[in-house]
Amino acid sequence: MLAPIAYGLAVVLNLFILFIGARFLLAPRPSAAGYGVPAKENGDAVYLTIKGQRDFVYGLVGFALLIFVGARAEAWFMLVVALLPLTDTLIVLRNGGTKAVAFGIHFATAVVVLISSALLFAV
Repeated sequence: MLAPIAYGLAVVLNLFILFIGARFLLAPRPSAAGYGVPAKENGDAVYLTIKGQRDFVYGLVGFALLIFVGARAEAWFMLVVALLPLTDTLIVLRNGGTKAVAFGIHFATAVVVLISSALLFAV
């Protein structure tokens, strides 16, 4: 019973980060606003592209680990990757974003990623 939940959550999280990466690549400015720190109109959009590429690749790595290596490798990956939404929380707070976005999106994501890691370790 635990295995389908653990694998299902991992798949959903990997799909989610692929979606976020693709969105930053295709619509960088609206994505930055959704992130919690809107991009400046005259700012360098290359950094938004870098974020999109980074997130998209993390989603692919997550799937590769899950498919070719297994649950334990994916669990370690999720444990380490949880640092990203945790630091995103701090980035939003330090750059004028709202606490609602920082904690309601980024910190909550970190918690879900850590839960996914724990479930995968338990499988």
